[in-house]
Amino acid sequence: MSGLHDQGIALICDLQGRVREIIRDNLNLGPRLSPGTPIAQLADVGNQEKAGHFLEVIHATGAALGWEINVLLEDTLIPLHWGGGVNDGRLVIVIARTRTALAGLTEELMRINNEQTNAFRSLAKEIARLVHSQGERDARLLEELTQLNNELAALQRELAKKNVELERLNQLKNQFLGIAAHDLRSPLGVIQIYSQFLEAELSPAVSEEHAQFIATIRHTSESLLRLVENLLDVSQIEAGKLELHRQPLDFRALVEQNLALNRVLAAKKQISLTFDAPDSHSLTLEADGPKVEQVLNNLIGNALKFSPPSAGVEVRLVREDDRAVVSVRDQGPGIPAEEVGKLFRFFQKTSVRSAGGERSSGLGLAIARKIVEGHGGAIWVETEPGRGSTFLFALPLTNP
Repeated sequence: MSGLHDQGIALICDLQGRVREIIRDNLNLGPRLSPGTPIAQLADVGNQEKAGHFLEVIHATGAALGWEINVLLEDTLIPLHWGGGVNDGRLVIVIARTRTALAGLTEELMRINNEQTNAFRSLAKEIARLVHSQGERDARLLEELTQLNNELAALQRELAKKNVELERLNQLKNQFLGIAAHDLRSPLGVIQIYSQFLEAELSPAVSEEHAQFIATIRHTSESLLRLVENLLDVSQIEAGKLELHRQPLDFRALVEQNLALNRVLAAKKQISLTFDAPDSHSLTLEADGPKVEQVLNNLIGNALKFSPPSAGVEVRLVREDDRAVVSVRDQGPGIPAEEVGKLFRFFQKTSVRSAGGERSSGLGLAIARKIVEGHGGAIWVETEPGRGSTFLFALPLTNP
C-alpha cells in the first residue's frame, strides 16, 4: 500500500467553494476538478448536499473536520475524510482515505516551503492537531465502550441466571398453591355443607346468639372456599394449564340460569337484579359453560357487593356483529380513573370499599380476564366516580 501522503488530495478554493488550485493530488481526482469547478460536485449525488453543509460549517466556524463524504473513486463509491478551513480569503480543503492519511497529508504539506503553500501551513498544522486529538478521543471512547459492553454482557448473563431461578421458584409456588388449594377445598366444602344444614335445621330451635354463630361459620367457610377456588385457578393459569372444555351452548339460557341463582343473594341485600336481552334469542357459543358462569358470578357478585341496599343491578345481553356482549351495570361508587389500571390484574385492589364491608382477594377479575381471553374474547370496564361502573365482556359467536 502506498504511503500516507499518497492517499489524499489538497487544494485551494475561493470562498464560494470553486476550485482555484490543486496543491497535491494522489487520488487522481484532478481531472474532475478543473479550475472553477465547485468542490461539492466531487461528492456522490446523494452526498452533495452534505458537502454543501461542510462548506457552510467552514464559513460559520472557520474550520470543519472529521466529515465523511462519499466520493466515486476508481469506479467504487468510497467514504473519504474531508477537512478544511478559511485562510487569507481562501478555502483550503484536504480530502483523504482515512483520518490518519488526512493528518499525514497536512503534515507533509507543512514541510513544503514555497510560496504556493505558505498560506496553507498554519491551517494545515491546526487540522493535523485536531485530527490527532480526535484519534486519541476515539481510542478512549472505544476503550470505554468496550468496557461497558463487557459489563453489560456480564449483567445479561447474571439476569439470565436470575430469570431461570425465578422461573423455577414460580413453578414451585404454583405447585404449592395447587396442592394447598386442592387439599383445603374438600374440608372447607364439608364445613360449608354442614353449616348450611345446621342453619336450616337448628336455627329455629336455638338462641339468636347461637344462630348467629352458625351463620358466621357458614359465611366464613363460603368465603374461604371461594378464596381456595381462586387460588387453584391462579395456580393453573400461571402454570399455563387453564383447561377449557368447550361445547355448544345457548348463551341467553346460560345467563338467565345464572341470574336466577344470583337473585337469591340480591334479595338478601334488597337489591333488584334485572335482565335485558333484546334480539338475542339465538346466541350460540362454543364455550366452557362453568367457566363462563364463573365470569358472570364474579361480575354480578361484585356489582351486588358494591351497590347500596335498594339499588339496582342491570344485566344486559346484546349481539354486536360476530360476538355476544354482556354488560353488568351497578350503582356503586365507581372507580377512580387512576386506579382503573389495577383491575383485571392478580392481587391488585382499588381503594373502593364494598357497601357491606366484604373483603376482596384481588383475584376474581384477573381470573375472569384469563377465562374470557382464553375463549378469544375481551373484557373491559366503563366507570365514573360517583356514578357507578359497567363491566362488559364479549365472546365470539359460533355462527355469526
